[in-house]
Amino acid sequence: MTNARFGSGTNFSVAPRLWSAAARRRFSQSRLASSSAALALCRVVAASLLLLFLASAPFCQAQKTPRAKALGQKLLCVCGCNQGLVACNHVGCTTSHAMLKELDDRVARGDSDQLILQSFVQEYGLTVLAEPPAKGFNWVAWVIPVLVPFIALYIVWEVVRRWRQRAALAPAGGPQVSPELLDRARHESEKESDE
Repeated sequence: MTNARFGSGTNFSVAPRLWSAAARRRFSQSRLASSSAALALCRVVAASLLLLFLASAPFCQAQKTPRAKALGQKLLCVCGCNQGLVACNHVGCTTSHAMLKELDDRVARGDSDQLILQSFVQEYGLTVLAEPPAKGFNWVAWVIPVLVPFIALYIVWEVVRRWRQRAALAPAGGPQVSPELLDRARHESEKESDE
């Protein structure tokens, strides 16, 4: 049996039979040593991944609670994306990660929702809230979307009503006719109708 890769005259079927018993033993021991080293390396990698997963589990646990998700939806990421805190999808956004960690810490401590939201407002300002509070000047943000359509409808109603009134009250156009001329035209029309 020849192999074209190593040359036309190489015969590999005879080679294992020509090896000495010591060479075969060394070869199998080196394979065994390399496989046991690879097995040990796999065990170390698996153990470190398991340790990393178990170490990060408490941090991820609070964010998975419905309460943390609900609070995260009430807050905005302050990186400038104007997305909800839990929905910020910027690659490498350190702002949302820090804010989520702070949120998770506060939820894990058992702080009330109002206290958590108030602490975020104190740290980042009112712009961190997804819904502005309906008090002070912020009530305008709640009233204007409802009030503007009604005001516009009222203005359109009044404009149409006034146009219709002007059309009904406007006298017919044409030259002014004197009352004597009108009386004379009436008398002539009566005479012609009598005849």
